[in-house]
Order: sequence, then structure tokens, then C-alpha cells
Amino acid sequence: MIDLFTWTTPNGRKISIALEEMELPYDVHLVDLKNDEQFAESFLKISPNNKIPAIYDHSTGTSVFESAAILIYLAEKTGQFLPASALGRIRVFEWLSWQMGGLGPMLGQLNHFVNLADEKIPYAMRRYFDEAARLFGVLDRQLQDKAFVAAEYSIADMAIYPWSQPAIARVSKQAGQRFENVERWHAAMAERGAVQIGMEVPNA
Repeated sequence: MIDLFTWTTPNGRKISIALEEMELPYDVHLVDLKNDEQFAESFLKISPNNKIPAIYDHSTGTSVFESAAILIYLAEKTGQFLPASALGRIRVFEWLSWQMGGLGPMLGQLNHFVNLADEKIPYAMRRYFDEAARLFGVLDRQLQDKAFVAAEYSIADMAIYPWSQPAIARVSKQAGQRFENVERWHAAMAERGAVQIGMEVPNA
């Protein structure tokens, strides 16, 4: 059994998708970010950075924090969604890193300055819209001749989709362009039962 500590964010949904895809039994533990529950002393022991998601694997006595590390851990544990070949693994890690270092932070900042900031700062909103559009263009080119981001369905797709799916309509409208390959990939992802369930965890 795996304990999943999560909340209603894209990073959290990456892990619920993976757990569903890998058919691993798990219990959901809500960490209410609105009430600063991520700073609780008990959670700090599992997640030293006070961020969700985190997991505790009872079968190995192992806790893991940071969503990319969790995805790799689960893929290694099950032997699923991560190629056996060295080059195949590198391709998946490239796009996993791209999400962690680019798409996630940029869309996070965009959401902050557009929806959460007390002061609307045109420069900041324009900067993050422009970078989000650029990153969607990168993803669109990657998917031009591929069904999935790293050719075969992998943890890279699970990492990117919860970030890209909610944002594409707004970014497309602002940029004045469609990202048709990303839209096709979104449709394929949305058809997967495990993705459908994982995107609703937690239903809080």
C-alpha cells in the first residue's frame, strides 16, 4: 500500500494518474494548502520541502518527495512507463525535466500573476503568457510525428498533461494560435480511464 499526500494541483494529479495507470493500491491523504497543512511537523518528515505531492510506500518503508522523483520511483518499482534502453530513458527524462524546469514553473507564474496577484502587472502577465506560448510551441513540434511525448506512453506524459490540459485554451486564445498536435494528444490522454480517474484525485 502507498500513502499519497496530495492536493488539487497539477503536481498532485501527476502521481494519482501514475498510481492508477500502474494499478498500485493507494490511500489518499489530503494536505490542504489553503490552510497551510503542508507546514505541519508530521508532513515535514515525509516532504522536507513542505510541498505536495509526497508518498510513503509501506512495502519498502520508503518516503519520496518531489513529483518527478516519485514518478521515477514508481516506474522503477513496477517496471512500467519507462523504457528499458538507456536512450529511451534519457528521452523520457528530457521531457520530464522540461516539465519540471519549464512548463510547470511558467504556467504556475502565469496563473499567479493573472489570477492571484493583488496587483495586475502587465509586464509580468505578458512575460509569462509569451513564455507559455513558446513552450506550447515546443511541445506541439515534439508531438508532430509522435503519438506521445517521448514516442511511447510514459511518465513524461503523466507529468505534462495535468499542467498543459487546463492551460491550453487560455494560452491559445492569448497567443492567437492553435496547438493542434497538443490538442490531439490531449484528446488521446483524456480517453485513458486511469487519466480520467487520476485527474479527479483528490476530489476535494
